[in-house]
Amino acid sequence: MAGNTFGHILRLTTYGESHGVSVGGILDGVPAGLTLDIEKIQLDLDRRKPGQSAIVTQRKESDTIRFKSGIFEGKTTGMPIAFEVVNADQKSKDYGHIKGKYRPSHADYTYDEKYGHRDYRGGGRSSARETVSWVAAGAIAKQIIPFIQIKAYTFSVGTLQLSDDQNYNLEQVESNIVRCPDQDIADKMIAHIKTVRKNGDTVGGQVKCVVEHVPIGLGDPVFEKLQANLAKAMLSINAVKGFEYGSGFSGTQLYGSQHNDIFEESGRTKTNHSGGIQGGISNGMPIYFKVAFKPVATLMQSQRSIDQSHQAVEITGKGRHDPCVVPRAIPIVEAMTALVLADAYLSHKTTQV
Repeated sequence: MAGNTFGHILRLTTYGESHGVSVGGILDGVPAGLTLDIEKIQLDLDRRKPGQSAIVTQRKESDTIRFKSGIFEGKTTGMPIAFEVVNADQKSKDYGHIKGKYRPSHADYTYDEKYGHRDYRGGGRSSARETVSWVAAGAIAKQIIPFIQIKAYTFSVGTLQLSDDQNYNLEQVESNIVRCPDQDIADKMIAHIKTVRKNGDTVGGQVKCVVEHVPIGLGDPVFEKLQANLAKAMLSINAVKGFEYGSGFSGTQLYGSQHNDIFEESGRTKTNHSGGIQGGISNGMPIYFKVAFKPVATLMQSQRSIDQSHQAVEITGKGRHDPCVVPRAIPIVEAMTALVLADAYLSHKTTQV
C-alpha cells in the first residue's frame, strides 16, 4: 500500500510534490446530481493558500482549482471527480543546500531510508503543499453533508490559549489573520508569531474543532469507530502531534459519577463529556476535539545534523516557511473532518433498508 488514498465509500487519492508541476487528486464515490458551488470550494482553498498574511509563508500561489472530470453542467455525474492545482511560484533553488543532507525533525531522513531516492525540493511529497488536495476534496464533502456545521479555530499558540469554559462567537474566526475568535488573545498571538519569526524560530499550537447538527448513527464498530477515523484524519495532517476528543485527557481526573452524560427525555444529554460520540457512533450531540501542532521543523537558525554519509554537518533553513502552521491549518482540519463525516454518512445510508 502506497498510502495515497483516504476513505472507504468516499475515496480521495492524491498526487503531487511541493515543487512539482501541480498537486491534485481524484475524489471517487460522490453521489450523482449534486450541484456543486465552485466558489465555496475556491474560498476554502484561499483560506489555506500561502502568502495570505504577514504571519505565514510568503510563497505566492493563487491555488486556483481546475476540475477535469466528474462534473457536467454544474452537477456531479457520479463518476470520479479529478482536479488539479498548478504550482506557480516554485523556487527549487532554495533547497539545493539540503540535497544529501537531512533537516532535523523533517521527513528527509525517513524518506531516504524508505525509498532510497527523495525529492528534496521543499520536502517533496512530505510537504504540507499536499494538503491543497485535501482542502479541495473536503470542500466537496461539505456539500454532501450541508446540514452539518464544521467550525475550527485557533485555540492556542505557544502558551497563549483560550478557555474551554467560555463560549466563543465562531462567526468571528475569520475576522483576524490568526483565526482566533477572541480578538484580544488574537492580537497577542499575532505579536508572538511575529517575534518568533524575527528570531528565526517557530512555535506550535492547538486547533479546536466543533461540529454541530450531526445525525445520530454515524460511525461503525469495531475498527471503524467515528473518533478513530477522525483521529487518523487529524494525525495524517503535517506537523500534528496529538488528538483528543470530548473530555480528553482532562476527563481522567473525574470520577465516573462526574463524567457520565445523563440522558434527558429528548434523547440528548445534560453534559457532553463524550464529545458527541458513544461506542464509536455519533449520538446527536456536538462533536468537539482538539488537534496539537508542533513547531515547524524548518528554522532560520543553524543546527547540527548529518548528511547521507552520516557525517556531521551544519544546516540552516532557507526559503519561505510558516513560523506557525496553526492559522493555515484551520481549513485543513475542517476539510478532513468533512471527508470523515461525509464518508460515514454515505456508509450509514447502507445500514438499514
